Amino acid sequence: MTDGPWHRRHPIAVDVAFAVTFVLLDTGVTLVGGSWWPRHPGPLAWALLGGQAVACASLALRRVVPITVVGVLGAFTLVLTLLITPGGALTPAHPGTMWAPASTVPAAYAPLYHRRHRAAAFATLAVCTLVVMRPWDPSVSVMTVGLLRTALGPLLALYFDARRRLVQALVERAERAERERHLLAEQARAEERARLAGEMHDVVTHRVSLMVLQAGALRVTAGDEATRQAAEELRAAGCQALDELRDLVGILRAAPDGDRTPSVAGFADLVAESAAVGVPTELTEVGDPALASPVVGRTAYRVLREALTNVRKHAPGARVTVRVEYDPARIRLTVRNTAPTGGPGALAGTGSGLGLAHLRHRIELLHGTLRAGPGPDGGFRVEATLPAYVPTVEPVG
Repeated sequence: MTDGPWHRRHPIAVDVAFAVTFVLLDTGVTLVGGSWWPRHPGPLAWALLGGQAVACASLALRRVVPITVVGVLGAFTLVLTLLITPGGALTPAHPGTMWAPASTVPAAYAPLYHRRHRAAAFATLAVCTLVVMRPWDPSVSVMTVGLLRTALGPLLALYFDARRRLVQALVERAERAERERHLLAEQARAEERARLAGEMHDVVTHRVSLMVLQAGALRVTAGDEATRQAAEELRAAGCQALDELRDLVGILRAAPDGDRTPSVAGFADLVAESAAVGVPTELTEVGDPALASPVVGRTAYRVLREALTNVRKHAPGARVTVRVEYDPARIRLTVRNTAPTGGPGALAGTGSGLGLAHLRHRIELLHGTLRAGPGPDGGFRVEATLPAYVPTVEPVG
């Protein structure tokens, strides 16, 4: 663990420091006569002083075996008390003092704070309290101080444990509220995207459908073959635009059934069209095209179409190399063209200049990447990397 204050990151060091501190404290208090130390200490007194140091040192294990630590200190206090009275083997210099070590205070804190075997903890603390209070040798001061010494730790433990659980509950509630807020924001964005997709589909489809119908009517009524051919091309372009619009709406909302937008199978046709208008184009495909899911294939088709269109606009006389790599994880499409051999083409000023930007947005929706930029030979390179499979939600009947 690397977060949090130092004492939380090093609990063992904290417990060892506690143990050393209370060993020194209890030993010092005993030697100055603040506890059970006799006026003329003998071997038994020194042995008991060592036993007390060992019992206090058990505080180093208060997180691991808290009940055992309380039992060790209680057992030492009981043995010491029995040796003093009624055993008479040891006579304290000040009989009215506390004989239990001060280490019982932090020892009594641990069992309830760490919430391990609460019933056994209460029973052990109750027995330890009786031993420390010495009710068989009643003294108001000893019984009062003894009760406070063994009760202070558990009371603090119950308070801090309740505070810890309250803070933890508040943190969990805040985290849950944050997650719910994030989910609501995601839901709102999804609903807004679906609404915009529906509005775009309704408005644009209406206008383009009118264009397609008018082009079809012109094809039927035109008096010459050239006009009929142009009308047919206009009608076919309008139909393709409608298909692409449905595909875009499908990405934003749900993929439509029967989408006839070209996929990876249309790469060869694009290359042939490019070569037919005077742009030498070479296509290389590595792997199985069936690995590309429909949405991915249609997106790759648009990338290739946009790249070839830009070559015709901005790089007259250039040669184009198209390489498509298919594998189960991703589809990589790379389109390179050499440096143009002539000046700017007649189509260089046409278009909105946003084709690649729109493609990049579409690819990011599929969690892919698009890189485009000049090459070292003066040409241009477009590289699209897409996941091989992107699931789509089919519309419900």
